[in-house]
Amino acid sequence: MSEFTACVGLDVHKDSISAALVLSGGELMEIGKIANTPKAVGDLVGGLGRRHGRLSLVYEAGPCGYGLYRQLIAMGHQCMVTAPSLIPRRPGDRVKTDRRDAVALARLLRLGELTGVWVPDEHHEAIRDLVRCREDVKQAERRCRQRMCGFLLRQGRVYDGSHWTQDHGRWLQGQRFDQAAHQVVFDNYLHAIIEAQRRVEVLEQEMANSLDGWSLACLVKAYMAMRGVKLITAMTLAAELGDLTRFPSAKEVMSFVGLVPGEASSGSRRRLLGITKSGNGHVRRVLVESAWTYRHRPAWSLALRRRAKDTTEAVRTIAWKAQQRLHKRYNRLIASSKAPQLAITAVAREEIGFVWAIACQVARDQAALQKAPCSDKRQPSVPVQAGT
Repeated sequence: MSEFTACVGLDVHKDSISAALVLSGGELMEIGKIANTPKAVGDLVGGLGRRHGRLSLVYEAGPCGYGLYRQLIAMGHQCMVTAPSLIPRRPGDRVKTDRRDAVALARLLRLGELTGVWVPDEHHEAIRDLVRCREDVKQAERRCRQRMCGFLLRQGRVYDGSHWTQDHGRWLQGQRFDQAAHQVVFDNYLHAIIEAQRRVEVLEQEMANSLDGWSLACLVKAYMAMRGVKLITAMTLAAELGDLTRFPSAKEVMSFVGLVPGEASSGSRRRLLGITKSGNGHVRRVLVESAWTYRHRPAWSLALRRRAKDTTEAVRTIAWKAQQRLHKRYNRLIASSKAPQLAITAVAREEIGFVWAIACQVARDQAALQKAPCSDKRQPSVPVQAGT
């Protein structure tokens, strides 16, 4: 913090911002509370900047988004959006106010005790919101289906076969009820399911269209070379994690997504707990879902070859190694009498390591293309050999 003369802590809420300033010598200045508007923030930070020079500011990640961060960066100051779960807190401190939170943030920033979150650019944030919107609509569709199944079960209508297939859909369309009220309920549930399915299809098409012009589109295509990773999963990984090369090792990525076991050891006793489930839950969910595909023996299916045709040979090699290693890992865990759910969680933890390796390989490939002469800047098309 030697290049900054003051550290500013901001406790941000929907309508107000509480601010506190700590000078380089440790002197505390409580600024007070301002309205959460761009003009009020500009006036406050502009005045502090004229008195103290370049500032270093911090606020907690929350529902207010990154607009404040972008405004402060545009004004020429440094800003950090810190992770609330990683802020050091005193166990005996039972008083929490906006003023005390702002003071604590400013002091911890000066001491270098805060951990910042990765802030996406506006385009990346828009695509991430699109991915999350599709997930929300998919959850709404699932709830509609559960309501329909519960209603039919209460009426003694049980379908003998796989649910939500074309045959099941035709069976639903043919259901009729004697009571008019029951028919109204059924028609509304069925309409809600059809409408949710339509919304999911529209959003998935929008996700596919949004790849054009996105800086991480090549990363999405590279992820799709892995087994169990199609467009939705690949875009979720890229949108939620961003550029994985900011992590120095695969272990840090595993810890970031909360797939490493917790620990409560003391003295000579070592006690391991369940996975921490910290970090991004969206990524953790899609990883566990895709990990189930590694139960099957390694193979390059026709669909997988089509998805991987636009990737480099190095990326396909990593994806093939992932198939071999993760399949063996799953079989070893099952052979040692581990529950399938525990085995799949362990497979998902190692899978994110291969995702990190692919991201690093894509970064190296792009760097090599930028250094190459203009005539050589084209992606070689190497056919994928099945079983290699």
